[in-house]
Amino acid sequence: MSQEIELKLALPQAAVPALRRHPLFANAERLGKAQTLDNVYFDTPALELKARKVALRTRKEGRRWLQTVKCAALSTGGLTQRPEWEQPYDGNFDFGAIDHPDVVRLLESHREALVPVLSTRFRRDTRACAPREGVRILLMLDTGTIEAGGRSAPICELELELVAGDPLDLLELARHLARDLPLMPADLSKAERGYRLFHDQAPAAVRAEPSRLEARQGVISAFRDLAHGCLRQWQANAAAAAALAAHPAGDETRAAEAADAACAECIHQLRIGLRRLRSLLRLFAPALPGEFTDAWNERLAELADRYGDARDIDVLYADFLAPLQDTAGAAELGGEELPALLALADRQRKQARAAAIEHVADADQGLAMLEFSIALLRLPEGALLDAVDLKTFARLRLASLRKKARRRFKAAAALTPPQLHKLRIALKRLRYGTEFFAPLLAARRTKRYLDALNRAQDTLGFLHDMEAARARLQQWAGEDAALQRAAAFALGWQGTRYTRRRRRALDDVETLLWGKTPW
Repeated sequence: MSQEIELKLALPQAAVPALRRHPLFANAERLGKAQTLDNVYFDTPALELKARKVALRTRKEGRRWLQTVKCAALSTGGLTQRPEWEQPYDGNFDFGAIDHPDVVRLLESHREALVPVLSTRFRRDTRACAPREGVRILLMLDTGTIEAGGRSAPICELELELVAGDPLDLLELARHLARDLPLMPADLSKAERGYRLFHDQAPAAVRAEPSRLEARQGVISAFRDLAHGCLRQWQANAAAAAALAAHPAGDETRAAEAADAACAECIHQLRIGLRRLRSLLRLFAPALPGEFTDAWNERLAELADRYGDARDIDVLYADFLAPLQDTAGAAELGGEELPALLALADRQRKQARAAAIEHVADADQGLAMLEFSIALLRLPEGALLDAVDLKTFARLRLASLRKKARRRFKAAAALTPPQLHKLRIALKRLRYGTEFFAPLLAARRTKRYLDALNRAQDTLGFLHDMEAARARLQQWAGEDAALQRAAAFALGWQGTRYTRRRRRALDDVETLLWGKTPW
């Protein structure tokens, strides 16, 4: 068995010539001529191998055939480490060389049912790079197609495979390339992409993954695990949004609307991933170098701000304006006033979405992911930090978050929008912190507490959205009397709901901040 350590980077087809000209690629040792690789992936009709995260592939390289078995591993920032067994293939599967009993049993039990389920065909240009003594990295540029279920998708990616050295060396090389090229870390393997094609699965938004902390972990180890989870959410949604934008649905209205909504949700979840990462930095700040938290808090805030308008206008359009079309009062406006406001909001929404998609594709997005991965691996660990009990650390940090939220609660007594917004942010950080440390807390009490936090946040979130809608609608209406009337109607339609929720906003929060907690 060999241990494959690789870093996969997606790039636009248009950037391939620039990659070939880049000194790190152009000056690397060329390992033979470029080869066309034909690959066939096998599974049972019910896809039992995929369900167990095992891939079985045959590959034709020139006149040579190879059989490869891989086991999936968690990939973060495109960096993957997984076991691999490769051997010659003579037309019959041979699993005798695999030294993992569970994998052998799985493959042998399904041997007779194995059928081709997907294929890839791509051109591979392989180079070898030695950035420093003791380090050797293969650079493999793959361009071609994946085919499955009668559908196809393009392949255009650069794989960096570690021959000698450390995983950090892969990330460092990728960073040097990403400073000049639009490279995006890609966690999905060609096989996984093929299976999604087989099922005709469109790219979809990825929500935050649950925390898997263990009490025996050190503080820095816990931080890394949680940060990698946030990074995976950020990266997966950036990739999905870019894919949806690059391959929009056809002319069918329903399909186009579904793709549009999916893209909006990807951008929203991308932003949540960045927000969670910033909250995590604050949560673990006492154990982290100050320059690390300061630099990344600022950088992540700048990245998240790029998507704020897109999300805010989506909420304004979907929650505040679109429902008005079916209300009885809409007709009383006199014809074109509300449609004109809706049309204006729709134009603004599309412009904000387009700007957000451009930011997703920005070269510095992938560079930020790579540099954050490098910074995580370089975090110092020491005996003092290792000696800190994670449960004790969690209780102290959650107590600190609740104390800050209490101060925000008292400041919000007058129910002014700015103070209510600050309280909302404090509760959001308390919720994220509770979610991060959830495996260390009493499960039932934690679930009840998080449910109550979500309800309180929903109330405060609606109040904030209403204030944001008021400001934006007034800005859009300007001096146009017809738009002013339509905006006033839209805000008035939510008025009763706003007054009711504002009146009880603090009631929902008080018990959370002064009652019993899971810690």
